Amino acid sequence: MIKPKSRQIIYYLSISCILFLFFSCGKSANSNQDHLVFRYNEYANINTLDPAFSRTLQDNSVCNQLFNGLVQLDEELNILPCIAKDWSISDDGIVYQFNLRNDVYFHKHKLFGIDSTRIVVAKDFEYSLNRLRDHKIAAPGSWVLNKVDDFRAINDTLFEITLKQPFPAFIGLLTMKYCSVVPKEVVEHYGNEFRSHPIGTGPFKFKRWEESIKLVFRRNENYFETDERGNKLPYLEAIALTFLPDKQSEFLQFAQGNIDYLQGLDASYKDELLTADGRLRESYSKSINMTTGPYLNSEYLGFYLDSETPEIQSKLIRQAINYGFDRKKMMIYLRNGIGNPADGGFIPIGLPGYKKSNYLTYQPEKAEQLIKQFKKESGIVNPEIILVTSSNYLSFCEFIQRELEKSGLKINVDVMPEATLRSSRSSGKVDMFRSSWVADYLDAENYLSIFYSKNFTPDGSNYFHFKNEMVDSLYNKAFTISDIEKRKHLYTTIDSLAMDNAIMVPLFYDEVVRFTQKNVKGLGINPINLLDLKRVKKD
Repeated sequence: MIKPKSRQIIYYLSISCILFLFFSCGKSANSNQDHLVFRYNEYANINTLDPAFSRTLQDNSVCNQLFNGLVQLDEELNILPCIAKDWSISDDGIVYQFNLRNDVYFHKHKLFGIDSTRIVVAKDFEYSLNRLRDHKIAAPGSWVLNKVDDFRAINDTLFEITLKQPFPAFIGLLTMKYCSVVPKEVVEHYGNEFRSHPIGTGPFKFKRWEESIKLVFRRNENYFETDERGNKLPYLEAIALTFLPDKQSEFLQFAQGNIDYLQGLDASYKDELLTADGRLRESYSKSINMTTGPYLNSEYLGFYLDSETPEIQSKLIRQAINYGFDRKKMMIYLRNGIGNPADGGFIPIGLPGYKKSNYLTYQPEKAEQLIKQFKKESGIVNPEIILVTSSNYLSFCEFIQRELEKSGLKINVDVMPEATLRSSRSSGKVDMFRSSWVADYLDAENYLSIFYSKNFTPDGSNYFHFKNEMVDSLYNKAFTISDIEKRKHLYTTIDSLAMDNAIMVPLFYDEVVRFTQKNVKGLGINPINLLDLKRVKKD
């Protein structure tokens, strides 16, 4: 019997052969189609191909190839037309009307009848948003519609959304993959299995998915967008994903030219690729490209406040961890200077509401004092905490472990697969965990929603089960204020309240780092690190 890991390696090695068979039908066996296939690995795996359940960066990146919404983001996070060619907002900021294109078609499927496809109409958006807020489906993205009172298809090409109250950031919410359009007949045919039988309108269409092994998309020949010269998008013929579960194996495949793209840094290869000051080493500069840019991503350690562990319940211990390690030193030694050490709260540099904080300065004497105070008040002689992380962030957690041990706190580091950690974090099964938060749109509200008490997991993203009446009040008040400067003040106050309660340990504000083979063109980069492959070419 072939073991699962061996199966994975066999499938990975054979994927080029499989793709060759896809493209060589009717052509010479000597044809080289490699330049039409974009290959990359997703070590963290994916959970779904259903946009209503697309809650991770990995899920969003694959769903971004398959689905479209009313609006979309460009590389600078400007909001642009998509299926909606334009829109208008009422003077009171309540009613949004979207004029739809009349040339957008769903991917082909037998359920569409003779033509195997059909045009997208406003009723499809009505169905898709109703599905998103359906309690029986329990989609994690239902919160996107919390401020929506009603929506309706006025006719085939006019869709209207009415809010409960003005919310200046609302149009940004509609760029999220949760709000993608899906066809009712196909979704209802597959039910829960739509997650693995997706039909959308995106630049690529689903071909094959063997979970944890491989995923293949093909070019959507009916895609509606074109480039600046009028050429149809996308340029590629296919996308091929593999799911090797560790970053070192992923790097080796990239170094050997077997995959086209490598995302982010990992301790297993960062010093091989980069100099100490974060530049690409000369030995690689001739064969690969490196691109960096701002990333609206806050990396942090979180505490589950409903834990029965005394150390987790203690604000003294939580504060001590924040004071007890040098973030600047951590970034130099563990990230080769890529990224910014967290010197504010949860809101990252670049968003209104960011502000430097004294809670995050390195004060080992203060950390030791707080731990001694905890020991005296609790009677616990040897305080101890379990910190759960994925392997990709093990070096960071071990660094913090060593630093806090000097102050008198023992931290045991437990490593879980990324998917298992996400599940355990959402169900409150881990007391202290490593996590990150990537901005979904350009407003700090989507960061602060993690502190709102009505967003307790598993129904929302408040993994801490943090509840504070002042935070809730200010959070709700922010929705009534359109003046960005006044909202910014509220956001800073909310963030400061959360930091004062030490419900998390901000680590650093990340930077997007992408490595590609030299023949890859047009990939680009954006501050939310969303993968967009419709304009990618391979020479």
